[in-house]
Amino acid sequence: MPCSPLASKSVKEDGYHALEDFLHVIVNGLWRTFWRKSGPLPFSLCCFHHPGSKFYAVEKAISRGRLEELRGLALISKNGNNLKVHWNQVVELVLFRQNIFSGNELKLSVSTICEALFYGVHILISRCLSKSRTISDDSVFIMVFDSKFGAVIKLGGDLSKLELNTGDPYQSVAHWIKCHAEVLLSSVETIWNRLGNANWGDLGTLQVLLAAFYSIVQCNGPPRKSISSLASAHSLRLQKRRIECRLAENENAKIPYQQDGYQHGEIVELDHSDNPLVKNTSHLKLRQGEILLLEDQHQGQKSFQIQESFIGGNYFLYGAISLDYPTQLLTLYVGAHPSRLEPSWEDMSLWYQVQRQTKVLNILKHQGVSSKYLPEVIASGRILHPGPCKKQTPSGRCDHPWCGTPILVTLPVGEPLSYIVARDGPFSSDDALRCCRDCLVALRSAATASVQHGDISPENIIRVFNMQGTRHKVLYIPVSWGRAVLEDRDSPAINLQFSSSHALQHGKLCPASDAESLVYLLFFVTGGRMHPQDSIESALQWREKSWATRSIQQHLGEVSPLLKAFSDYVDSLCGTPYPVDYDIWVKRLNRAVDGSGSADRDWKMWPSLQGPLEVVLNFHFMLEDRSSKETFCFVFPLL
Repeated sequence: MPCSPLASKSVKEDGYHALEDFLHVIVNGLWRTFWRKSGPLPFSLCCFHHPGSKFYAVEKAISRGRLEELRGLALISKNGNNLKVHWNQVVELVLFRQNIFSGNELKLSVSTICEALFYGVHILISRCLSKSRTISDDSVFIMVFDSKFGAVIKLGGDLSKLELNTGDPYQSVAHWIKCHAEVLLSSVETIWNRLGNANWGDLGTLQVLLAAFYSIVQCNGPPRKSISSLASAHSLRLQKRRIECRLAENENAKIPYQQDGYQHGEIVELDHSDNPLVKNTSHLKLRQGEILLLEDQHQGQKSFQIQESFIGGNYFLYGAISLDYPTQLLTLYVGAHPSRLEPSWEDMSLWYQVQRQTKVLNILKHQGVSSKYLPEVIASGRILHPGPCKKQTPSGRCDHPWCGTPILVTLPVGEPLSYIVARDGPFSSDDALRCCRDCLVALRSAATASVQHGDISPENIIRVFNMQGTRHKVLYIPVSWGRAVLEDRDSPAINLQFSSSHALQHGKLCPASDAESLVYLLFFVTGGRMHPQDSIESALQWREKSWATRSIQQHLGEVSPLLKAFSDYVDSLCGTPYPVDYDIWVKRLNRAVDGSGSADRDWKMWPSLQGPLEVVLNFHFMLEDRSSKETFCFVFPLL
């Protein structure tokens, strides 16, 4: 739905196309779900000008230049091969107005209600006078929309009590409405957000769905499946899966399976020392000291011993050691059993963290991308459960609830930045510069294989203490590469606080998206105030305001002039098709972090966007003082 407040011709055309698509999705989804999964759809959508006018397809009305005369759309019940449409075939009516409000109040205006009742009476009378009554004539649903809000009006009543006065028919109808009709009005709710997307999970869209459902019931009779039966069937399917996956704890098993300690409906007191996220009956729970046997297709069987456990987001994360090399602590991810991926969004998150992250890290490895700032796959495969396995093929599964559960073992182990900031407070300038440098090196290495991380956040950057050398004692490493973008059809993770503006608005990454998320991360770890966001709209508004007022740059400038210059550079790239020049920023951050370089001043100029000069909007140049390790960025518009 177009979001522009201007009532231009093109905006109105787009509005009708959006409304037509919105209604078609609703009607088609309801019909395929409750009536017939296949076959032609027995409905069509047409636009109209006034009561008694002919019905047109939207495209035809626009091509004839009658867009300004349109009042809305009608859902029409098809009548065999007869192409002529009558008003008694209208299943439900949709009015599309520029504004449906009464002044500044969040309720329908009187003119909107009157117009809806006018068309509703016309439809009821047309149905009553029709020789072939295919639609119930006791009530009709009328929906009213503008470009953002919508409501539903239901008009019903006994038309046999309508005493028509041919001298003043409108007065007769008004008397019938007041004395014999029933008029029901829903609340006015938001249908489309400011990005033009329908809010499918909100009350406004639910009202429209139910009105369309009951309108189809009036026309085609009761559905083959009721709403309650679908809901109960869904609950039964979930319960069946839980029963199949639940197994009594085996005392001799190396990996005990977590059980419910109470009956359904019983109120129990939880121990505050127990993390509620661990109380999940559909996942394996590993304890310290337990041995895990892993089947790796490339390395054979490998054994790992659990040393510690900690929760990271929606996935279960453990510290473990390999029994072959017990001196090195490793990170062990436990995924979800493939049979549990359908009903649980949490289990799908586990799939991204284990199976897909394994794929991404292996792609980086096979393409020769190696860096100490990237996680390394030590082993990946499936759990070998105790007792005989009845799987038919090496890649198959048996009935055992552990069989096929995926495992990923990586190196290194570290603390997430979210935990560090919560415990120790904001980063110092040196730590922030080192974090920025290390993350950019990792992103640069992944970019050589055309891989973008897609989920840069404090939970997905870990701090590692490197004891092998004295020069670099601390490393910051991006982990959780499961939501990485490998090709255009891949979708990144959506994080209201740290995703890039392009990812929030389009569901895709631009070349500078990871760098933009890194700026938000640096803003957070250095003490910047990030208010919790409750929607994509509010998250985009915060980003737009922060960049426009330069609050992010000003805050980072108080930490380090180089970070301020980096944020300026990223601001010029946001949403453009031009890649980040990682090399030049890694080089400058290396000088700031390691203190290398001579004491002379180095003047450098470069375009902020790597492309033809005619599309470059800004031109940056930097003054870098190597002795004081300060860098200043200046922006000049190209005239």
